[in-house]
Amino acid sequence: MLVYQDLLTGDELLSDSFPYKELENGMIWEVEGKWVVQGAVDVDIGANPSAEGDGEDEGVDDQAVKVVDIVDTFRLQEQPTMDKKQFIAYIKKFIKLLTPKLEGEKQEAFKKNIEGATKFLLPKLKDFRFFVGESMHDDSCIVFAYYREGATDPTFLYLAPALKEVKC
Repeated sequence: MLVYQDLLTGDELLSDSFPYKELENGMIWEVEGKWVVQGAVDVDIGANPSAEGDGEDEGVDDQAVKVVDIVDTFRLQEQPTMDKKQFIAYIKKFIKLLTPKLEGEKQEAFKKNIEGATKFLLPKLKDFRFFVGESMHDDSCIVFAYYREGATDPTFLYLAPALKEVKC
């Protein structure tokens, strides 16, 4: 299994269990999330509840909770929204922090293509929800989530150069 960690913080952000599609010359990975239900599981053990008592549920008071699989699996933490000015400031800081961590061709490709990736993300800002890894470090790579028109499940966008592949 492969896990993708935030190169800046070491937080796990994704794994190969979630297939991705490359966008913007490989700068952005697009991953489909899914709403899943966790918690209350109704198990039928074959007993007749009316014969067992007054029909009241005597089990544990479980509550089913809907969560997004990617957010839950990697314990992503939602962050406040950003306006255009805040986003540009974040991207500038991100470039400054990430560039020295990349080597050779990866660094050149990053420098060449980050502007296109930024222009791809900018018009979607108002639709995004922003997430970071569980450490919630200030220098974290942001994971962007949004709903496509008519979609019931979120789509996540990752800045691929900030992901480090780790074999588990």
